[in-house]
Amino acid sequence: MKKFLQGKFFRAIWSGALMALIYFICPDCFDKTTLLILLALEWLLINFSGIYGNRAWLIWSVRILTGGLFIFSGFIKANDPVGFSYKLEEYFEVFKNDTGIGLLDWMAHGALFFSIFICALEMALGFFLIFGYRVRLTLWLLILQIIFFTFLTFYSACFNKVTHCGCFGDFIKLKPWESFWKDVVLTFFITILFGGKEQIRPVTNPLTLHTLAVISLIVSIWFPIYTWRHLPVFDFRPYAIGENIKKNMEYPPNYQPAKYETRFLYKNLKTGEIKEFDMSNYPWQDTLNWAHDSTMNKLVQEEKNPPKIKDFNLMDLNGNNLTDSLLNFKGYMFWIVMYDLSKSTSDKEVYLKLNDIYRLSEKEKIPFFALTSSNAGEIDKFKHEYQIPWDFLISDGTVLKTMIRSNPGIMLIKAATVIHYWHYNDLPSFHEIKEKHMR
Repeated sequence: MKKFLQGKFFRAIWSGALMALIYFICPDCFDKTTLLILLALEWLLINFSGIYGNRAWLIWSVRILTGGLFIFSGFIKANDPVGFSYKLEEYFEVFKNDTGIGLLDWMAHGALFFSIFICALEMALGFFLIFGYRVRLTLWLLILQIIFFTFLTFYSACFNKVTHCGCFGDFIKLKPWESFWKDVVLTFFITILFGGKEQIRPVTNPLTLHTLAVISLIVSIWFPIYTWRHLPVFDFRPYAIGENIKKNMEYPPNYQPAKYETRFLYKNLKTGEIKEFDMSNYPWQDTLNWAHDSTMNKLVQEEKNPPKIKDFNLMDLNGNNLTDSLLNFKGYMFWIVMYDLSKSTSDKEVYLKLNDIYRLSEKEKIPFFALTSSNAGEIDKFKHEYQIPWDFLISDGTVLKTMIRSNPGIMLIKAATVIHYWHYNDLPSFHEIKEKHMR
């Protein structure tokens, strides 16, 4: 029996059944012919590994490419694990709303843990694959991870749920379908590695191999924890040091707005089918066969070359828009970014340090504002609890989370340009800031 289960015939049966299952449960958003071709190719790779599995040059090439891509992808996400956790939280909340599974709500609250875990796992598995360490375990973890991400990106693309996958952070922004195709290619690569696993040999002796594996695992875990507790080492966001916020809000000359078309959904009174029509062919006169169901605006062309920063607004507690006046201010300003006061650190030492910076900046007539998306009641409660004397401004929470990956985080601004910023774990004194950054 064991011999049968490990044989080629049984492998052909279970792989064929799996491909058939995927084909029949796949939603209509994906072209069936394309899907059939992809599934057929995957079935061939699973069942005809004898053709390519002994070609050392092919396995080495795919091994380096796959391992390198996992290391690169994991490193980019690990550079900004807080940003990646926002994206995971978005995924989990979407699935929770669509499925009602309570576990996903718990996962959304633990998005930061999952972010660090996934970043570390990606990098570690990439290193393990290249080193040839624990090959079978590494390949199984790789295939499980790529199946997870392929499902996420496909669901997102098919149902238009999450418009940016976060696979490569803010460095390379892939649309859901682009990310899905990237995952499909990686699935093929890992299948090829399974077929040629006998060719994946350790690159060095056992002692050195274990040493390399331990070092790579430590680095893979340490790096995302470091960037979480401080700030990204490499900043690709439009609020990075040296970026001008006002300039990044401008529309480029070649900007093209998104285009929408009105679509009508009509229900066939005989069959119950709901069909989509446009302005040129909707059956408004055929009341015997069709009844209007609903109307929607459908995106037919995404905007092209949009500004780097959108939706940036600063309002005082009375609803007055201060965006232009603050961005046109020529001197230095301090912004304390706190996207959600209920999620800010509870370490009172942090606020004592910020209060010191506030008092000294006030003496030097340097404006000092706190930016939050919390409401007036939450602001009053927060100011009372931590004895906060600063003025608060209201802004969009998503914008604030993009500005700095710290809650709170402090930004030094001059003439709308980001001069420097700090995580609350790395707060300098006012004198240090003045000496190094105010010239």
